[in-house]
Amino acid sequence: MAKKIMAMVDRLSDLPEPILIHILSMLLDGKDVVRSSVLSKRWRFLWRSVPISLDFSFPEDTYLGLPESGELEILDFVNSTHRELLYWGSGQKIRKFNVVVNFSVPERFDKDIDLWVYFATKKANVEDFTLECLSGYKLPQFAFKNSSLRNLNLQYCKLKLEPSVNVNWSNLVSLSVGYVKLTEGVMRKILSGCPNLECLLLDFIWGFDRLKISNVKLKKLTINSYETSECDVWLEILAPHIQNLELLGYSSGIRLRNVAALVTAFFRIDFQFDFGEADRSEKNEISCLKELLHSIAHVKNLELSHWCIKCMSTLALEGFQYQPSSSRFLKLHTNYEELDLPGICSFIQNSPNIETLIIDWHHQDRGYLYAYYFKDKERQIRTFETHKFNCSLLHLKTIKFINLVGPLSVNKFVLPLVKYLLENAIVLEKFNIAARCKEIDVCLDQIRIEQELLSFPRSSSHASVTFSNQRSLPPLLLRQSQHA
Repeated sequence: MAKKIMAMVDRLSDLPEPILIHILSMLLDGKDVVRSSVLSKRWRFLWRSVPISLDFSFPEDTYLGLPESGELEILDFVNSTHRELLYWGSGQKIRKFNVVVNFSVPERFDKDIDLWVYFATKKANVEDFTLECLSGYKLPQFAFKNSSLRNLNLQYCKLKLEPSVNVNWSNLVSLSVGYVKLTEGVMRKILSGCPNLECLLLDFIWGFDRLKISNVKLKKLTINSYETSECDVWLEILAPHIQNLELLGYSSGIRLRNVAALVTAFFRIDFQFDFGEADRSEKNEISCLKELLHSIAHVKNLELSHWCIKCMSTLALEGFQYQPSSSRFLKLHTNYEELDLPGICSFIQNSPNIETLIIDWHHQDRGYLYAYYFKDKERQIRTFETHKFNCSLLHLKTIKFINLVGPLSVNKFVLPLVKYLLENAIVLEKFNIAARCKEIDVCLDQIRIEQELLSFPRSSSHASVTFSNQRSLPPLLLRQSQHA
């Protein structure tokens, strides 16, 4: 066996060095990479050229009950991390370095964390660095100057700069900052010190109300939950060069001032609802959505959340006219709720250029919100049913309904929407309805509903309708029908 192993090693040793380094880089344990040095003279120093990843995470299941036992657990974790860094500090390339301390660490351990940050930013010159420390650790001033970092992720870390200190992350491409108070001055210094930044993620941040991004290379901006203590203060964003914008989570209000280069927008935001001032909150939500839709009317790819659909339904039933959207790809996340249909139809009507439409159905209990928005549900539904949406969808070729729960026979509320789309999509090619249901749900009633759907009048003679995740059905060619 030993001879076979050595013979295999000898054959591998004949390979070019870049291939051998690639093979070693596939080993999960960095110490196994080092052990390869004993295989032969050819392998003795190869391990030094293999970039490795170091991951130090305090075990989540570690018991930190009594203060004394907690201190001992922390001390063991700190000492073991120091030993590992001493072992790996001999010159091997370290590409990724992650430190996750998911508990509050006493301040006396801050100097130890300083050493880890120094190792990452000054000694090892890592390219990807993640630091997450629930205690609110303050990032040292020396860490703001580094030319090796390409991806930086800082969570729960205080970012405070002395007046004489500027940021110099000259090669940083991706920056993620979360769960921290930021000032406009600190944000300005960070952005000016990252000339090559391409992606910026701000996750649960507060402390400023204006975000001006002049970085020419920054193409993607994601904001996940923005908070302010003042209910009338909105975050103002000026970002003329970004092409991809994601607004997620909860927000106290966001206003887009200049996003002229934007191509893709994804809005999955929700306001922090104030039950004490329901009418005022409703007006703020409607006002915010109006501004957002006006600001992104030019984007080509658009994705909207339940909250957007809810507000659009309110506007649609009040007769509000949207500015026409230029989007070609449109994805709508909506609820199992008839009252979402006006918002869906009104936005589709104002998107004459769409080529692909995806509607993602989710069950989400929003009754407490609809109680404010729709005082008379039955009257609102009748208003929608009698309203005529006069529109021809000249470019819509693909439609997908996904995540319906149960067969169409229990989701009859979607049939008016299906009918509307079939009547107005004159070049439609594919219409797929995907529902999660059991075989027992595929019954005679379900077949009847599907047949009813296939009998709807339509404008395109080339459209096929398929029902997936229900039962195996071949694509059905819809026959052309005469307009009434």
